[in-house]
This record gives sequence, structure tokens and C-alpha cells, in this order.
Amino acid sequence: MLEIGSIVDGKYKILNKIGQGGMSIVYLAMNERANKPWAIKEVRKDGVSNYEVVKQNLIAETDILKRLNHPNLPSIIDVIDCEDTFLIVMDYIEGKPLSEALKREGAQPQENVIEWAKQICDVLGYLHSRKPPIIYRDMKPSNVMLRPDGNIMIIDFGTAREYKSASLADTTCLGTQGYAAPEQFGGHGQTDARTDIYCLGATLYHLLTGHNPCMPPYEMYPIRQWNPNLSSGLEEIILKCTQKNPADRYQSCAELMYALEHYDELDHEYKKVQNRKWKTFLATSILTLASLTACVGFKFAETSTTRKSYDSYLKNAVSAVSMQEKVEDYENAIKLNPGESEAYTDLLQAFLDNIEEDGDNWNFTQEESAKMAEILGYKGSGSRSNESYFEADEAGYDEFAYQMGLAYYFYYNKDGNPQMSQKWFEIAARSTYLEDNKKERSKILEKIAGYDAGLRSAGSNKSGDSTVTYRDYWEDMMELISGKNLVEQDNSKMALVMYKNFVYQIDRYAIQFKAAGVTEDQLNRELDQVESRLKTDIIVLNESDREEIENTRDKLLEQINGAKEQISIAYSAKESNLTNKSGGKKDAGTGKND
Repeated sequence: MLEIGSIVDGKYKILNKIGQGGMSIVYLAMNERANKPWAIKEVRKDGVSNYEVVKQNLIAETDILKRLNHPNLPSIIDVIDCEDTFLIVMDYIEGKPLSEALKREGAQPQENVIEWAKQICDVLGYLHSRKPPIIYRDMKPSNVMLRPDGNIMIIDFGTAREYKSASLADTTCLGTQGYAAPEQFGGHGQTDARTDIYCLGATLYHLLTGHNPCMPPYEMYPIRQWNPNLSSGLEEIILKCTQKNPADRYQSCAELMYALEHYDELDHEYKKVQNRKWKTFLATSILTLASLTACVGFKFAETSTTRKSYDSYLKNAVSAVSMQEKVEDYENAIKLNPGESEAYTDLLQAFLDNIEEDGDNWNFTQEESAKMAEILGYKGSGSRSNESYFEADEAGYDEFAYQMGLAYYFYYNKDGNPQMSQKWFEIAARSTYLEDNKKERSKILEKIAGYDAGLRSAGSNKSGDSTVTYRDYWEDMMELISGKNLVEQDNSKMALVMYKNFVYQIDRYAIQFKAAGVTEDQLNRELDQVESRLKTDIIVLNESDREEIENTRDKLLEQINGAKEQISIAYSAKESNLTNKSGGKKDAGTGKND
């Protein structure tokens, strides 16, 4: 055991023991030079019988966590391999596991559980989107920490694995019985994203009912059997999550997220009303189709009606009063003709311009992202998804992929998420239909998104092992910005967004750019170029956009002055005293605090 008060690796002072498991002890430590608390997990060689196996598993766990960056996941800071002990230094997470809340209070309030579920779903979706996907496999209340601010953190990656598409089944059976999916215990195929969905469903069952699926009666009943006041819609969601056959569950976290966002719409009374509306609509549609068929040949009537109905939905969407109606019209158009690109691109633009719910436009929210994923994945009564039909229109699909990449990179939750954009920029960069400037931009942004996590780890990992440098990042920014009239390439709004992102990076990373060999003159010269572009290139074509565009430009001009001040501070300070003025590291793709 580590001694209280001892110094580890010359910098971590052990303050006290905060947890102990079967094979490890967790300590609270303080890096006195950085004045920051950390958690240190210790596994001693004499504490376990199969130390080398345990050690290899821990190395695998830390390797996974080092590559991840998500606000609901802890970061690995150091791994210290001593002769008789193995230490992992990670973020200290203030809070208590949800298992303690269950022991103390029993079943948790439905509203709280739904909010936790959405956060967990977002984390799992992030893990599944990695290349290769990461399957967590051990979701349960004790592995979910509830922080004082109400947010959660997922801990313990000891059973996580990378998905291998060529494997037919897992070689080991890992997970916690009661929460684990059937396929985790052999003979049922390989664990995949749907395995985590099952485990999350079991966890929600426990949190909502207070009944542990690991204990008698060892079965998950419909939750309203325990508490009739719970939502019937939420009951349906959990039942679908915990189906024995993976094909009968939600197929992705995006689908599950959308269901959680709209669980009340699955309630029985709500569905009765919608069914009545649907029957009326169906009857009207049948009569209309019969009349057309009587007048002309069936095939011509079908094509003509589909086109007219599709155009009608698009027209209705433009004039819709509420965002909900607008989305429903676009969704109906897509279901009617999933191979047509117009409804997809118009829906994405509607999300970006959605002032009604966002409180601001130029924002692609988590809920809007989940809805778009749900629409793309919709299969109706067949086996093909909407997206598979859409892909056949290569030119339209490539343009949509480019726009989706921009939406995720610059607009997701206002600050952007470069990593979520990578998939879409990869498609756009390899297009044979897109304009050259869009393909080139996609290649650069795909590259930046690919090493985004590497830049973040370079800022926090004391070992400095990242192969990505801020010089790389600076040169890629220059390819995007320097000497280009972005308004001519796109429009004033897109130009403002890109210039804003560029100014943020200089303001937040002036110190790192200096260390990477970028000169003070280079930074200031590029800011002067942006300032000149803002004053000469930005034009307003639509009078309704004037106020918004001009306000954004004026704010950005002020931010350029702030960035120049930060450059002056960075290049006049002594190396030993350089600190990020915000007190923390920033997301290299967005300027957002980690």
C-alpha cells in the first residue's frame, strides 16, 4: 500500500485512501506544482494471484482511455509501472456511484433517470463511433458516478473491447450477470453496440424500480408492474433495450437517444390519438390513389402522386409555424422518397436555423443530431434504411455529407465536435461530384478531426507522447484560411463561422503555437488578413440576415483585438511562466474548454 503523505513519481502527494476493490486501492493525490487533485489506482504484485494477466488488462484499459476525449469520461494522465506495483493516475471524480443512491434511497425519480440515461447514451454513442468501435460491456449503477452538478461520469473500462468485424464470437465472457446481455456469456455471437444498449436498459430498470436484476427473482418485469405511475413509453423503451435477440433491440445509440427524447410520445394515450390521425390520413390517401388509378395508368399515377406529395411536404415545411411541424413534413417527404436529396439537405439547414428551440441559430443540437440519425436509419417495413436509398444519388449524398461534416465540426452544440464530423468529411473528400474547393476543405478538416484527440492529449499528457503537434495544426489552418476569400467559396455566414473558429484558436493556443515555432509576426499577420477580409468581403444578400451578420462581424473584430493581446502576452512572457489564460486546455478543433 502507498503511504499517506508519501510522494509518488516525484510529484503526486498521497492524501488519503478513497476506495478499495478486490484487487486495487484508489487514493486521492495532489500534484502540488499544478495544485490539482488526481486519483491514483494501485494494483500490487503481491495483491493478486495472476498479476501479469491483471497488469495486461490494466494496460489495455489505459490504452483505450488515453485515446478518448469526452466530458463524461475520465482522462488518464500517467501510468507508472514499478517493480512491485502498477499505478494509474487519472482524473479525480468528485461524487458517488448511482449504486449508493439506490442503497440509500431506493428507486430514483423518473425525470432524473431519463436525464442520466441520455448522458450515458451520448457516451456510449461516442465510444461506438470510434474506429474501431469500443464496446463498454459493463454498464451498471456502480460504474456510473453522479457528480455534485448532476452530471454523470462513466468509470471502469476493465471489460471494454474493440469491436472486430471479422470475429464470430467473443473469446471471453465478461460483464456483470443480471446486467449483461445474453451474447456476453458465449454461444450467442460477438458483443457489439447492441450489447451496451441491453446493459443500459438493465441499468435503467434497476434505477427506476429499485429491483436489482442480479438478485431474485432474476428477471426484469415491465417496470409498471412495480410502479404503475411510471411512463408506459419508458417501459416500452426498456423492454426493447433488453430483448434477448440483438436484432430486436435498438440498433444504435442514436435510435435510443431519440426514443428517450420522445418517451412521452410512446405513452399509450398519446399513441391512441396518433393512430386515429394516421387512420384518417391513410383512408384519405387510399381514396386519392384509387381516383388517380382510375384516371391513368397505375405506374404513372404512383410516380406523379409521389412527386406531388413530396413537393407538397417540402412546401409545407417551408411555411410550417413550428419546428416540430417542419421536421414532420421533411420526415414524411423522406419516407415517401428516401432517394431524393432535397428533403435531407433542407432539414439539416432547418436544424441550423432553428432559433425557436436553440435560442440562437448556427447551432446543431444533440437532439437534432439524434433525429437526423434516426431518419437516416429508418427502415419502415423493409430491410433497407433511408440512407441506403439516399447513397444511390451519389452527387446529392456527397453534398449532404459535406454539409453534415460542417454541421458537426462548427455547429454541434454551438462549439462544434470535430471528431463527429470525421466520418462525413471522409465521404466528401473522396467524392467525384463535389467542387474542388469543397473536396480540398473536406480533406483538411478530416485530417484535423482525425488528430483532434491527439492535440488534446498533448495538452494534458505530461509524457508528451502525442505524435501530433501544434505546428501541424497551424499549417492546416493556413490551408483553410490564408489568402482565401471564404465568402466567394461559400457565403458570408460560413465565412464568419470559419474566421471565428480561426481567431479562437490563435487566442487560446498562442503559447502552444509559440512553442511549435510559429512566429509572433505570422500570428499577427494572419489576424490582420482576417480583419481586412471582414471589412471588405462580408456582404449581405438577404436583408433579413443583415442584423445578425453585422453583429457577428462586429463581435469578431473585437475578438481579434483580444487575440492580439494574448499573442503579445504569450511572446513577451518567460517560458516557465506561460499558462493558458483560461486556466485550462482547449479543444483544438473548436476552442472549447475540455
